[in-house]
Amino acid sequence: MKSSLLSSIIISIILAIVAFVVAPTDLASSNLVLAAGILIGGVLVPLIATLFSSGSGDASVSLKSTPTTLYVGNLPYKASEDDVKLHFQQAGKVHSVRLMKDRRTGKRKGYGFVEIDSKAADNAIAQLNDCEFQDRTLKVRLAKEKAND
Repeated sequence: MKSSLLSSIIISIILAIVAFVVAPTDLASSNLVLAAGILIGGVLVPLIATLFSSGSGDASVSLKSTPTTLYVGNLPYKASEDDVKLHFQQAGKVHSVRLMKDRRTGKRKGYGFVEIDSKAADNAIAQLNDCEFQDRTLKVRLAKEKAND
């Protein structure tokens, strides 16, 4: 995302300079307006869009919060993604829940992953590890990165 913003800014500055210098000199004020328009459209708009973008589309958030993935083990087989999401929302904003299933049978494996706000991850581990959820004791840890084979 940062490299596309930087390339957008560089291209906009080059276009603004070219528009100001190359256009006929008897239209100097028009050249200035054109150059300013290119700069505003190519620099400020992408910059503002980057600052105000968030995963939920909420424009009041100034910076995107990065989620942390937690491993959740010993889940009840009958638990749904919505059940797990509701349980983890007591610790912080939940971005997504993925419960693992056996590819062959389609039955749940009893573990999954919860993406939660980074700021709430430590709280979620402390609060929800070894707690009861649908008659099972959950194991909550930071998820390990996938190994690239």
